[in-house]
Amino acid sequence: MRPLQDILYKINLQTVIGHTDIPVLSIEIDSRRIQKGSCFIAVKGVAGDGHLFISDAIASGAVAIVCENLPAETVPHVTYVQTNDAAKAAGMICHAFYGYPTQSLKLVGITGTNGKTTVATVLFNLCRELGISVGLISTVHNRINDQILAATHTTPDVASLNQLLHQMSDAGCEYVFMEVSSHAIHQQRISGLHFTGAVFTNITHDHLDYHKTFDEYRRVKKMFFDQLSAASFCITNEDDKNGSYMLQNTAAKKYSYSLKNAAYFKGKIIDNSIMGLHMLINDQEVMFRLIGEFNAYNLLAVYGTAVSLGLDKQEVLRVMSNLHGAEGRFDWSLSPQEGVIGIIDYAHTPDALLNVLTTIKKLQKGYEQVITVVGCGGDRDKTKRKVMGATAAMYSTKAILTSDNPRTENPSQILIEMKEDLTIDLFKKVVTVEDRREAIRMAVMLARKDDIILVAGKGHEKYQEVKGVKFPFDDKAVLLEAFKELDK
Repeated sequence: MRPLQDILYKINLQTVIGHTDIPVLSIEIDSRRIQKGSCFIAVKGVAGDGHLFISDAIASGAVAIVCENLPAETVPHVTYVQTNDAAKAAGMICHAFYGYPTQSLKLVGITGTNGKTTVATVLFNLCRELGISVGLISTVHNRINDQILAATHTTPDVASLNQLLHQMSDAGCEYVFMEVSSHAIHQQRISGLHFTGAVFTNITHDHLDYHKTFDEYRRVKKMFFDQLSAASFCITNEDDKNGSYMLQNTAAKKYSYSLKNAAYFKGKIIDNSIMGLHMLINDQEVMFRLIGEFNAYNLLAVYGTAVSLGLDKQEVLRVMSNLHGAEGRFDWSLSPQEGVIGIIDYAHTPDALLNVLTTIKKLQKGYEQVITVVGCGGDRDKTKRKVMGATAAMYSTKAILTSDNPRTENPSQILIEMKEDLTIDLFKKVVTVEDRREAIRMAVMLARKDDIILVAGKGHEKYQEVKGVKFPFDDKAVLLEAFKELDK
């Protein structure tokens, strides 16, 4: 509980009706969560306008309303606060309500199209192995040391995020590693937070259903770096042409990592096999369990972040050499009898799929088939569908196109769109199996000894979303079940 006046600090106030010395028991941006004594912030979002639910919030017990547009009629004993930007105010109010947790935490945000989850997870695991109290906010799950909390979004809503950071501060966490999505930046869910560090992995074709153009998507990512203070640091991928763009207006200390160009954190791949990566990092030779060039970049980002945080370089590399990646990220299994390699990966963008398939190509001895099972999600960027289909066909011996969270769309139509750019030769390599379970089983049935199966798109997800319902579905469990049938 905090007095309303204490949590309005730094907010651009235009009008205040009522008293600000009243106690507030909770901050909510969802009117359905309102309880007696809550402050409701009416945010104009993509899916709806919180202003439409002000009366519902008051009926449920809200004692204060923060909004951009005051209602025509006000209710006695309710305080109304008008501001020019409710989304920005929401972040600052929530951060104040939960006691400014990022003043005691060293918060590092990781943004980019691909690699966020792996970088955040490996940094978290690194700190745990070093005996450091740490928090993780990621697509897969949120963690406070050994406590695992469910994750529903890459970056939680502003109220949940600040509550989670408060819990991490109370638990004595020294560091928190957080995935920062473009949606969260644009919707100002990170407003009010102080970031000790920020990491840029890469930016490729994604989320254009939301951002509409690539330039807008890129601009939103850059906003994260523009907001950093001079006391912060940022690390960017020098081999991504947009890395330098992210740094143009930032006040933070600037570092870079690279496999191909001069950089503060320089890496070189000596060997890349199914057993892992053999690398040079700033002239130190290290073996890692992670596989592929894309993971070499992720490891450089982890190393650069850890060093920038002041951790011992040798200890960091020693511990990193034994760490695994995040669940559902190039997560491989072996069929015991037949020796078929199965890989589960979250690759759901054209670039991520290309990265995984080119990595697999480098692991091939030359004669193995590569069988790819992949789909595209419904109610998402439609322009990437034909690119995903063509990429799967081009870099695979056989591509099995299938359903992947069709949501409200017809999965058959999505599959038709995935085949739009296929040449005659590529079309011959493609088969369509709408049922994802059957598609994975078909891949296993087609595989011979030493062949490689890639099941892409869902990674760690444990559901298939159809018509608003999430049905239980786990790619890895289905693949392992099919392997058992194969080995009988």
